Amino acid sequence: MVARSEAVQSEYRICVEDAPSVDWDPFVMRFTGASLYHLSGWTELGREVFGHRALFIEARDSSGSLVGVLPVIQQKSRILGNFATSVAFFNYGGALSADADVARRMMVRAAEVAEKLGCRYLELRDTQSRPVEWSMRSDKITLQLPLPATFEALAKGLGAKLRSQVKRAEREGVRCRAGTADLVNDFYSVFAENMRDLGTPVYPKRFFEASLKRFEPYCQLVVIDWQGEPSAAAFLTFWQGRAEVPWASCRAKAKPLGLNMKLYWELLSLSVSRGSTLFDFGRSTVDSGTYRFKRQWGAEPVPMYWYRWEPHARTHDGSTGEEKGKVMQLATAVWQRLPLGIANALGPLISGALPW
Repeated sequence: MVARSEAVQSEYRICVEDAPSVDWDPFVMRFTGASLYHLSGWTELGREVFGHRALFIEARDSSGSLVGVLPVIQQKSRILGNFATSVAFFNYGGALSADADVARRMMVRAAEVAEKLGCRYLELRDTQSRPVEWSMRSDKITLQLPLPATFEALAKGLGAKLRSQVKRAEREGVRCRAGTADLVNDFYSVFAENMRDLGTPVYPKRFFEASLKRFEPYCQLVVIDWQGEPSAAAFLTFWQGRAEVPWASCRAKAKPLGLNMKLYWELLSLSVSRGSTLFDFGRSTVDSGTYRFKRQWGAEPVPMYWYRWEPHARTHDGSTGEEKGKVMQLATAVWQRLPLGIANALGPLISGALPW
């Protein structure tokens, strides 16, 4: 059993718990540079919604004070196997400590736990370079835009071309609504259809309901209505002056009208009004369609440091990356052709096991 195991190294004690200690969240909230997803509740959502194992790695000094945290979610399924992530479903996680050596030791401890649990890999989604001998993914970046104090200043900086695209949508008589739990159904209707169109199984609606129940002060939903129907929607988070959009969607029929442009215009406006100084457009693959869409807003690419530990003696399945890519392309194409009702029924049964 992994719970309550601990390893003593030098003057630090590294513990692994099935539940966070009472000082976990206060530590995260005081730590400049922590992500919102270091708060324990996001990791607990993996257990609450999907039944995954939640692990909380804590480092304490000789006085017992918390000096580092590392949240981990173990995902295990017959389809995709057994793996662990810090943290699953979100862009940011990894070891959090002011002491680089403490962070490294927590990473080592996490790898030991992952090996004991039979995981085929452990992925830590960090924001900084670490002196570890693990492989690091370089295919993902995030796009970020510094925000001025007023939206007028931001609109001027965005330029006339973007403003004209937004006005194109406004001529359609669209309506913008902002809220939280009251807009979950409308947000989800757009999100689920967009995920089907992308060929990706959708999260269950209860995932967003549970997220808002735990973290409503940090979250905002934005919905754009067209002809009386929710047609574009986004989930926005706020933390330490940073606004981030982990999920944004637009119905295919609404994109030619510029509703996706209007959506981001409203997201930026709302972020400025809440005093945010940075807007995080979320992760993208370089030169992809989403990458180019986000770049037009003036966002600059920022590297993401996703470290991966794998057992040295793990057994390979014999398939090549090219073969796996073809399988994924086929699966995506099949999913895109599913009727929306079937995709929405099957997606929540599968999505929790995916390496998001």
